[in-house]
Amino acid sequence: MSDHFSRKVASSTQGLRQSRSCKVCRARKVKCDRVKPCHACCTHGYPSKCVYEVVPGEDFKPISQAEEIRNLRNEIKELTARINGGELWIPITTLAYALPGSNRPQRRLHQLQTLFETIRSAPEDVVERLIAELRGPPRETSRQNPPVGQWDDTEGYDDVQQLDGEGEYGDAVEGDDLSSLVIRREFRRDSSESSDDSAYGSISRMDTSKSMLDVFIERFVDAFSPEVDAKAGQAGAIRRAAEIRMFSPILTDAFQAVSHVFFGRSVQNKTIEATGFSYYPRVLRSLQEALLDPERSKAESTLATVILLMAFEAVERTSQASITAHVQGAVRLIEHRGPENHMYGVEHLFFTELRPYWVSASFSRRAPSFLARDEWKTIPWSAGTTAKNILHYLLDLAVEVPGLLSQYDEITTGINSNILSAHERSVKQAALWNGLADLTNRFLLWKINWVDGYPDGPPSEVEATDEGLFPVFQCRDLRTGATITPTKFEYPDLLLTQTMCIYYATRLILSSVDTRPDGVSRPEQYQLACGICRSLEWYILKSPGNMINRLAFPVRVAWEAFPDGGPERKFLYAVLKLVEKRHSLALWGGGMEELSSRYNSPPRTDV
Repeated sequence: MSDHFSRKVASSTQGLRQSRSCKVCRARKVKCDRVKPCHACCTHGYPSKCVYEVVPGEDFKPISQAEEIRNLRNEIKELTARINGGELWIPITTLAYALPGSNRPQRRLHQLQTLFETIRSAPEDVVERLIAELRGPPRETSRQNPPVGQWDDTEGYDDVQQLDGEGEYGDAVEGDDLSSLVIRREFRRDSSESSDDSAYGSISRMDTSKSMLDVFIERFVDAFSPEVDAKAGQAGAIRRAAEIRMFSPILTDAFQAVSHVFFGRSVQNKTIEATGFSYYPRVLRSLQEALLDPERSKAESTLATVILLMAFEAVERTSQASITAHVQGAVRLIEHRGPENHMYGVEHLFFTELRPYWVSASFSRRAPSFLARDEWKTIPWSAGTTAKNILHYLLDLAVEVPGLLSQYDEITTGINSNILSAHERSVKQAALWNGLADLTNRFLLWKINWVDGYPDGPPSEVEATDEGLFPVFQCRDLRTGATITPTKFEYPDLLLTQTMCIYYATRLILSSVDTRPDGVSRPEQYQLACGICRSLEWYILKSPGNMINRLAFPVRVAWEAFPDGGPERKFLYAVLKLVEKRHSLALWGGGMEELSSRYNSPPRTDV
């Protein structure tokens, strides 16, 4: 009977089974299990790169993991039906659980189902504890997590230390080995009711823990990667990363840490928050190991982990420099990977969705960015995975701003140190002014082409009213000095709102180094900063989840444009505290000084 069943299951999958390894395994000359994605590609962090060569005239194809899981589930269903019908022959090792009048076979089946699900998708440490229990009595582990530290700079991304002792993760356990472990455990264990209930209780507790983790991750994903349409902008990268987390231990740990912290802070449960905080050191250690490995450093799971740590710092803000360290680290990682590695899958989504973060990071560095090269403006979109929208065409211009900031800083440093001759100064100044004039004109042309002619219409102005839902923005009348309440902006969609806020912020930063006689005036700078503030209410009240983080950099730029003690900063302070409380984001509550574009600039002088 069992042989007949085995032959039937095998015949359903082997007929069209792929006979060749995937391209990656063939190139690396390693064993491939011919599942899509295969185990080897998942282990090395490249599930999206697992592709199979199509040979004309052959019907062979790789079995997907979804099909593999479906076959296992069908097998479990048939076994369940045959147990209920009394048809299934029970091996001698399980006779102790089949006493007359007992429901132990069904309970045992439930345990095996739970065991299967746990080993398939649980974090590595849970799997290790489970296997240790199956092998024998539980034993105390000698490894302890060190105190939680801070990641204060970007040195961890280019010069990190090796760990002492054994690695954090062991080799994966194959299915046959696991089956033999279960059988050996069956022969050793007591067949009494207490033993059975004890094991069942252990697995049940593990299943409950896993279910809670799934809830935490779902809550985090819904907040940081809400399901939105194209008019709100792309927001699916972290959600896609969550779907592949079971393929990577480091990514699993990162989701575990950030989801616990976010959930704990959201419900104001310090215990859950501290639990997530305790996972943080292990994620950092695993990330350091991955960055040292030439192959793993280019894996999509490594990039995804760094981005999750950015989210962790947005929630927790362990130190002032932590989030900028992770952002700058992600930028270095993206450059190291190259533009061709951001054409497909979750890697493409991380590059394109979070491109405003990568561009704003280059503002803080105030140095020419690799993102300004033509290949970085074209290759990631060349495969048609997504299409460029109004925001990306703006960012194509914005990536040129750091180069002009660098020129300005170079001239300023030369003047302050008296190393520039009058001729050198005039030549460099002329080059800077020409660059400023050209880029400013292209920004104005972009606004005419893309904003004024927006398909759903440009922004509109409405009267600002105090309804108690959001602070009311007030500013100065520059002619009289009186405090006034200007109109606020309303937009046709969230994408245009985000784009305009980045436009205002980029123009403000560019104008800060514009010393041309006919350059951007102070009143124009003031109106650009007010444009950001007049857009905040619409975006914050309309945006789902924590998409508000996309306006963090523009808000900081606006803050720096206003004088201290004025009504403008009073409004922004109220907004910062509102977002911190409503969205559980400590980054906003701290004022976001670390996001300043003036962070690395020299003392100002007339250029």
